Amino acid sequence: MTEYTIEFVGTGESITCTDKETILSRCLEEGIAQEYSCRVGMCLACSAEIVEGEVVQPAARGLTEAEAENYALTCMARPQSDLKLDRGKYPPSIEGDLETGGSSDAAAADD
Repeated sequence: MTEYTIEFVGTGESITCTDKETILSRCLEEGIAQEYSCRVGMCLACSAEIVEGEVVQPAARGLTEAEAENYALTCMARPQSDLKLDRGKYPPSIEGDLETGGSSDAAAADD
């Protein structure tokens, strides 16, 4: 079992995590406020941009293959190297939904 250091960009926080643990589980154990919801790789609430390093996250169904290269779902991601993560950064597919989702929902409610 290999242990890696995970640094969270802009927060001054870091944790150590083995390649057998998820990043989210270690954050929760260490008292780091990492956002999450479903814990099964679908909702993207726990998304973080991978600034440096590599993860494995075979069950991260909420990400496209291309997104999984640049974003980690911390509930599924297990480190494969030391990491730098920027928490609260979402992949382009969800960013577009956030920008347009509110207006289409409001329009549908008016009908």
